[in-house]
Amino acid sequence: MKVIGTGIPDVLILEPKVLGDARGFFLESYNKRVFRDATGLDVEFVQDNHSSSRRGVLRGLHYQIRQAQGKLLRVIAGEVFDVAVDLRRSAPTFGKTVSFNLDATSKRTAWIPPGFAHGFLVLSEQAELLYKTTDYYAPEHERVLLWNDPTLGIRWPVQGEPILAERDRRGTPLSAAQTYS
Repeated sequence: MKVIGTGIPDVLILEPKVLGDARGFFLESYNKRVFRDATGLDVEFVQDNHSSSRRGVLRGLHYQIRQAQGKLLRVIAGEVFDVAVDLRRSAPTFGKTVSFNLDATSKRTAWIPPGFAHGFLVLSEQAELLYKTTDYYAPEHERVLLWNDPTLGIRWPVQGEPILAERDRRGTPLSAAQTYS
């Protein structure tokens, strides 16, 4: 597994070893020992999620103020523009964002650690994401950071208005958001 850094050192892109031939391909989508050895992180995943969305859907920017979730994301169909926002006040990268594309063709995954808001915009006709989390979903602790907060300066590659859930449309700007210490 190859580890690729991002503009925020704690957010990582992981490139798996893919074995391919005329029949197709094989890869280990997750191996605890390989993940730990490559990243230096010893995390336990407790929940797997599967999301399907169509072009123009923007999901996020979501986080849980308690039971913060680390996420290991992989796109298995299509392509997304993925964003992570550091909400750890004690971090030198507090309030900073990092973005990158994830797609089924590259088979790359992304590690978003606890303490970050996360969201994505679907760029292809349809996209499916699988992601593992380090803590359980707790709707009572879920928060939504405003996707288009000018303070964040995220350049979403969307023409016109994205397709948003009402809770995402009404997200909280960073200046008023609950954050981590």
